[in-house]
Amino acid sequence: MKIKKTAPWTRRRLLSTIPAALAPALLPGSLLAALPAAKPAPPFSRFVDVAHAAGLTATMIYGEPDSFTYIIESMATGCAFFDFDNDGWMDIFIPGGRRLENTPPEAGNHLYKNNRDGTFTDVTAKAGLLRSGWAQGVCVGDYNNDGFEDLFLTYYGQNKLYRNNGDGTFTDVTAKAGLLYPTTRYSTGCTFVDYNRDGLLDLFVSNYLEIDLATAPKPSMAVPNCNYEGVPVMCGPEGLPKAHHYLYRNNGDGTFTDVSQESGVAGLRGSYGLTALSIDADEDGWPDIFVACDSTPSFLLMNNHDGTFREEALFRGLALSGEGREMGGMGACAGDYNLDGHTDLVKTHYYNQATGLYRNDGKGNFDDVTIEAGLNKETRFVCFGAGLVDFDNDGYPDLLLTSGSVYPEVAKVSPRFPARSPRILFRNQGDGTFIEMGPEAGPGITTPHMGRGAAFGDFDNDGDMDVLIMNVNEPPSLLRNDAPPGNHWIKIRLEGTKSNRSAIGSRVLARYGGKVQVQEVLSGSSFISANDPRLHFGLGLATAADIEIHWPLGLVEKYPGLPAGQLVTIREGQGIVKGRPFR
Repeated sequence: MKIKKTAPWTRRRLLSTIPAALAPALLPGSLLAALPAAKPAPPFSRFVDVAHAAGLTATMIYGEPDSFTYIIESMATGCAFFDFDNDGWMDIFIPGGRRLENTPPEAGNHLYKNNRDGTFTDVTAKAGLLRSGWAQGVCVGDYNNDGFEDLFLTYYGQNKLYRNNGDGTFTDVTAKAGLLYPTTRYSTGCTFVDYNRDGLLDLFVSNYLEIDLATAPKPSMAVPNCNYEGVPVMCGPEGLPKAHHYLYRNNGDGTFTDVSQESGVAGLRGSYGLTALSIDADEDGWPDIFVACDSTPSFLLMNNHDGTFREEALFRGLALSGEGREMGGMGACAGDYNLDGHTDLVKTHYYNQATGLYRNDGKGNFDDVTIEAGLNKETRFVCFGAGLVDFDNDGYPDLLLTSGSVYPEVAKVSPRFPARSPRILFRNQGDGTFIEMGPEAGPGITTPHMGRGAAFGDFDNDGDMDVLIMNVNEPPSLLRNDAPPGNHWIKIRLEGTKSNRSAIGSRVLARYGGKVQVQEVLSGSSFISANDPRLHFGLGLATAADIEIHWPLGLVEKYPGLPAGQLVTIREGQGIVKGRPFR
């Protein structure tokens, strides 16, 4: 037996799993001698669902309970952490749904204000965000550069742009902004992105498919793609028409212009688009766009620096799996899992498909390292939300996934496909591999739900990263992270001046303890969701970090030796405007 070179505690854990009776035959004497000295792995985070105690009690209505007639019911929504009132505490927004008939009056969107004591207050009505419908995704960004974060929501129906008025209220400016369209669309992912680097946030919207409920096929054993495992289920996506995708240029006067045709985005057709996110894949200073696509090749739109994009996912290793298979791409997240200073991508998949990990070489070329990283062992569930987040602050980003059935009817006849399933948590072992955590990670991980979107952020400002999850026809989950003591961290909040105010598209390199990690400020991620925009770096035992910021318009700034345990707010070209111990 050849023992792979791993981190010391990982080797001890591996050795401890070998039965004592087999050890003499499998291990050389030097390793056999090490067996009695095996020690447990360092402590990891535990997660507890505190949603009810925090006041997140409203059921998120979406489709009929435990039975979906149409595919629009199965996807449900994302969710968002964002600070809508600029008080330094993450608030919560969850887009709402409806039923096909007899929609309860409590259905719809929910905006929860953070009370700064571990609880939230529902301020949806006061904020002007009440609306029920087939909401899908949410992305966050200050499109008018007034210092307050705005909301864009995708729908089956009409998408919505809500302008933050800065007084706790929002105004629907969809029509005024020029974002109305004449026909029903099934929009899903979205991301604000300054694709032309003019300091204004533009908007990319992915679309899933074309469907008219008046003529759409229904579950049937006689219709292809309308049954699964011998059970009639909602139809699609295969067999339904694919949709176009859209890019809107910000005109700087509160309006947008549809530039889908001239940018080349309208030419993208042939895949079912879901989550969209923007990263600088090839590190040339211009934002690119990745779209996770369901049951079809995913897209990677490379920025040509002239207002146009070229699609190169197949060429760059992101369209398919490493074996050349089309995957059920649901969600996507970005992060630097192996600490090489380049932004890698994760894509969540369907039943019997492992969540994919794609390693970036820094030039925008990606290798599927799912098997190498150890993620291939978990294929039981349909996974949606995803976050590469350092939960235990040891300096290595971990991976959390949400899961839940898209065919709840099948669960009634086959225990292999439960309607509700646990969250999936992989601990980063620091050697390029992950290990799946179980009950030791707490009931917030093991308790089953029909999960969809997930947002990652520090809602209680205690220095570790928590998780918000949208559950279908249940109240949401708010997983409080109880990280082990001893490790350090630092948070970086960016404010653009010449660049967009939200600093979306910034790349930040943190150097600590001989390591380097990159993170980018994103607008949309996970499964059609939006994360806390403050970048969080676990530092392990390091007590300071050197921070290097690549702003969207090209300015590079360096801040050496920033002490751990604080939130540092940095304004483009003006330096640190606020650095303080957290809370």
